[in-house]
Amino acid sequence: MKYPAAIQNLINELSGLPSVGPKTAERYVFHLLKQSGEKLKTLATAINELKSKTTVCQTCFALSENNPCPICADQNRQTDLLCVVENTQDLSALEATGQYHGRYFVLDGLLNTINEVRPEDLNIDQLLKKIRTDKIKEIILALNFTLEGETTALYLNKILKNHLQVTRLAKGLPAGSDLEYADELTLASALKNRH
Repeated sequence: MKYPAAIQNLINELSGLPSVGPKTAERYVFHLLKQSGEKLKTLATAINELKSKTTVCQTCFALSENNPCPICADQNRQTDLLCVVENTQDLSALEATGQYHGRYFVLDGLLNTINEVRPEDLNIDQLLKKIRTDKIKEIILALNFTLEGETTALYLNKILKNHLQVTRLAKGLPAGSDLEYADELTLASALKNRH
């Protein structure tokens, strides 16, 4: 049986999300059909506000409600220490440890030759400018221990090592893992034992 157009359209839209195939999207749609109209309006409002109430901090490039974000606006943070992360999710995971009191910088991706992500596709030029203008003394490369993360870390280390201290998170994190899925204790230990 062919689904009504409204059901099929939503299945098609949800199937475009990461890790959501057609069958999962179909389950989501039929779950949503069982919800009240008020619940669906709340969900629709949250989706609609996603872009209009979110901005990119022009200091660290993290997603935030404000520009600058609360971390960049915090005068109590250490200004000469910069933690470089792939995305806002990794920043959030590290911040949740409560162990880091410097500033952050979001690359907005990792180098990836297969998907043709080159240095100029990332926020690397802005990172170099920030290092100069903010007189950064140490960079912590808090990148995933994946092929792309290691490639990006090697590239950044190569262009930065003669200008300031470059450290990496300790290898308490499993190889091939994403920072956003690591527990707070493991991340705190990796920050504390960076090298």
